[in-house]
Amino acid sequence: MTLGFIMMCHTALDRAAQVARFWAEAGCPVVIHVDRRVKPRAFRAMTGMLADLGNVSFCERFACEWGTWSLVAATQAAAAQMLAQHAHVRHVYLASGSCLPLRPVEELTTYLDARPDTDFIESVTTADVGWTVGGLDVERFMYRFPFSWRRQRALFDAYVNLQRRLKLRRRIPDGIVPHLGSQWWCLTRQTLSAILDAPDRPAVDRYFRRVWIPDESYFQTLARRHSRQIESRSLTLSKFDNQGKPHTFYDDHLQLLRRSDCFVARKIWPRADRLYRTLLAPSEAQPERAEPNPGKIDRLFSSAVERRVRGRPGLYMQSRFPRNDRENGRTCAPYSVFHGFTDLFEDFDLWLAKTIGGRVHGHLFSPEGAEFSGGASVFNGALSADATLRDYNPRSFLTNLVWNSRGERQVFQFSPRDNQACNAFMAADPNAQISVISGTWAVRLWQSGGDFPDIRRKAALLQKREAEHLAILRSMQVKARVRSWTMAEFIESPMESLQPILDEIRPRGAPPLAEAPRMADLSGFQAFLQRLKNEGMQPTLVGDVSLAGAQRPAVQDCARPYLVR
Repeated sequence: MTLGFIMMCHTALDRAAQVARFWAEAGCPVVIHVDRRVKPRAFRAMTGMLADLGNVSFCERFACEWGTWSLVAATQAAAAQMLAQHAHVRHVYLASGSCLPLRPVEELTTYLDARPDTDFIESVTTADVGWTVGGLDVERFMYRFPFSWRRQRALFDAYVNLQRRLKLRRRIPDGIVPHLGSQWWCLTRQTLSAILDAPDRPAVDRYFRRVWIPDESYFQTLARRHSRQIESRSLTLSKFDNQGKPHTFYDDHLQLLRRSDCFVARKIWPRADRLYRTLLAPSEAQPERAEPNPGKIDRLFSSAVERRVRGRPGLYMQSRFPRNDRENGRTCAPYSVFHGFTDLFEDFDLWLAKTIGGRVHGHLFSPEGAEFSGGASVFNGALSADATLRDYNPRSFLTNLVWNSRGERQVFQFSPRDNQACNAFMAADPNAQISVISGTWAVRLWQSGGDFPDIRRKAALLQKREAEHLAILRSMQVKARVRSWTMAEFIESPMESLQPILDEIRPRGAPPLAEAPRMADLSGFQAFLQRLKNEGMQPTLVGDVSLAGAQRPAVQDCARPYLVR
């Protein structure tokens, strides 16, 4: 037998004992290091579980802490014991107590016997590392780290900053070129003996005692000095998230783990009974597999990290509420906003619903409350039409409306009379299709027949609001699909203007529009606009309606629907 295992254990010792027995019964010697902080009762229980196995032993115990030299010291002690007690071992495999074999031991030993001089250890220079999390890659070798990152974080950060300010640098021992890599390796006896028996080991160890996270650099660096042949990869499947924390595998990951064809996986949930029961089954129950290839499942892990970090487009969650402009999509699906159309056309929402064959809302941001399609008081996702509830967070109202109606394009009306809080949000949303006819608010004021001084004040306010909205829609930050006309421009050719808008909403291949919506009777509207001008209020956003009337039939004739000939 050519393979021996070192196990680093600190928790779930019963599971670690199961794995140690699996390897030992296959003929592989196992040396176990148990963290000195483990309670004596738990340690005695583990030794009792393995007492009948003559090729399982326990090494000197160290109190291990993440990121410190203690992990390297414990590994050195276990490795030295392995080499001293088992002269027939040619490869030493370092694993943790949370590791689980994915393939029979015979396959692993056969694989290593075919590569007797190869060391399997991830070992890359600091310049080539892109996966370190925490901002320290080259610096971990340049500075001293006497304080614990977890227990003494304030002192840790302060001492690093002090060394940066004073430009202190450590001298790297001769012949040492810092490398980084996974803690979990499989080294040949020759390489491991050369590392442990090196004449300059005391000086090298003194240097690495003050390196940050030396368990990811000590063997990775020294293997480059002594190895005949290195394959810079680990035979242990270990995946990490965006925070540098290892993924935990559960029972429902069984097929995923098998697909990787790796020999060992880390980190396994201690209560994953199905994984332990299946993967520790007799070897004849498992089919032979191919070359280890963790890259087979990299895409799935990348997708998982993406989902965890960014979430789903348009879905806002308390645990992942985004910073402004850092969200994963403002909304989850396309929607359409018709600004000013209901003032110019009679029953426009009904006509539009019939034309596109779908649901069309009224003014969702009306001051009186959301005008859901069909006059509903509650919409998908328990969204209330109550104005107070909606205006507590208008953006969330809109995003929830779109999210809870996935698969159905949401279409609604808008005007300067509505709540304007979402204007910039919609303008910067690539999912928004915004169509604006400016100045149509004047038609509603004209039809109201109220006191003219009051109408004049309202006209000034509405024009100011609409001008602000148009300024937003013309800014460089706009990502929405925006179309804009003055009222005069639109009534010149309403069919030509409506057709491209509806082409984006209706199903592909739908026939051209055969009928335009009924336009409001504008008889006398020009006189109203002139009176506004005479009173000192210039309705600039309406456009030159008189010019439109000269180029087309009289404006009042626009009350008749246009037909495509």
